[in-house]
Amino acid sequence: MADTDTLFHLAFPVHDLAAARDFYGEVLGCPEGRSSDRWIDFDLFGHQIVAHLAPGRSGAEASNPVDNHDVPVPHFGVILSPAQFEELAARVKGAGVRFVIEPYVRFKGEPGEQSTMFFLDPSGNALEFKAFADRSRLFAK
Repeated sequence: MADTDTLFHLAFPVHDLAAARDFYGEVLGCPEGRSSDRWIDFDLFGHQIVAHLAPGRSGAEASNPVDNHDVPVPHFGVILSPAQFEELAARVKGAGVRFVIEPYVRFKGEPGEQSTMFFLDPSGNALEFKAFADRSRLFAK
């Protein structure tokens, strides 16, 4: 059951805080919150994510096949509006970020139809951003 006033918090490892600051702040456009010499808070579409300096502890470790693509596990991201999705895809592409899975429509014509894209941050952490034309279909079977 969703509570629209509930936000998530995610802490994740990065190998370089300056690279994380540039990627999340400049490439993804996430406003920066508090920080120290070991971590940085970012506002990811209203949610709090925290990049923690942990050299050697970041990156995707496994993958699963989904809709004929090799989806990196673990990964995180946000469900956006279609317009936000298109804007972010253009921003990421314009910054020269290589996609793990290029933006496309997954499960086309099925209850869970969604736009999705995957890419890695500079520490190798996998991110997925998606959009539903009809957000009420988020958990449709």
